[in-house]
Amino acid sequence: MTAIDPDSLSAAEAREARKARLFTRINKADSWFKVLGLSFMTPLLKAAAGDNPKAQLKEVWLLLGVPVLAICCFLAVWANLAPKVQTSLGAVPGPAQVWEQVENLHADAQRENQKEADFYQRQEERNAKLEASGKSDKVKWRDYTGKPTYYDQIWTSIQTVFFGFLLATVVAVPLGILAGLSRVGDAALNPIIQIFKPVSPLAWLPIVTMIVSATYTTNDGLFTKSFLISAITVTLCSLWPTLINTALGVASIDKDLINVSKVLKMNTWTKITKLVLPSALPLIFTGLRLSLGVGWMVLIAAEMLAQNPGLGKFVWDEFQNGSSQSLAKIMFAVFTIGIIGFLLDRLMFALQSLFTFSNNR
Repeated sequence: MTAIDPDSLSAAEAREARKARLFTRINKADSWFKVLGLSFMTPLLKAAAGDNPKAQLKEVWLLLGVPVLAICCFLAVWANLAPKVQTSLGAVPGPAQVWEQVENLHADAQRENQKEADFYQRQEERNAKLEASGKSDKVKWRDYTGKPTYYDQIWTSIQTVFFGFLLATVVAVPLGILAGLSRVGDAALNPIIQIFKPVSPLAWLPIVTMIVSATYTTNDGLFTKSFLISAITVTLCSLWPTLINTALGVASIDKDLINVSKVLKMNTWTKITKLVLPSALPLIFTGLRLSLGVGWMVLIAAEMLAQNPGLGKFVWDEFQNGSSQSLAKIMFAVFTIGIIGFLLDRLMFALQSLFTFSNNR
């Protein structure tokens, strides 16, 4: 009979325990890797920890290798076909020409920032001399009025879409809860949803422009007219996915929960906050993600048509400019719009994961 060394057994058990804890941490991190679009990190870490490296590397190939290969193929096809297509602005720019404009736009932004810094420095020096000579009444402070940089236009669009999205959320979630809890509310809201949901932002824009111009008589307040016009247009077009999904989520709540709320004699606010919202949260966030995506697409169209500040106006200005570099700048703006849209969706997915995790604890 072979004797078993207790020390060897305990050492092996300790290694297995450490390995189990390591895989537990990897599995917990997996949800955040998915949020960040880094799903390939999980099989990489598992392979490094010794969990069937061959199978894990195959998973890495599917999650990372195939997408990278697809992007490389796209760039190769684009680079080869682009010079063969002639437009009124010249040949379609390839990846190299577009990247060249990325560098030019960055350089333009740096020059504009330097001009702004020089302007304020000169203004401070001039006003300091006036005050020193006793002419304080002639001191004037002016804002820099130079052209916005590409980064300024990106930031303007992001601010506008979030403001419009927040307005849409404030309107859509309560109405969705009402429609989900009440058959009367659902019957009242359903025709309005069906009529206005398909309306294009290009149809809303003239109406919003006229109403805002008539009611918002000053342009010196917290928000400019152009900002409000774009944001309200985003609101009107993006609230429907959230409203519909919220109503669906609330209506799908287990009837036993509703009966429990009646037995416990919960008031309306407690029932909504303790039972309705936690149960409907996944569908509500699905609606929010859809609404934010719709809002981002609507905003670009609204900025182009109304010539309001932002990425949409940048695209339209470059199209009207008609220089040899314009098409490459427009193509880079298209990539920028797509990447920002992806990041906005990842942000909402991260919030969804955070709230869902907190709700399940």
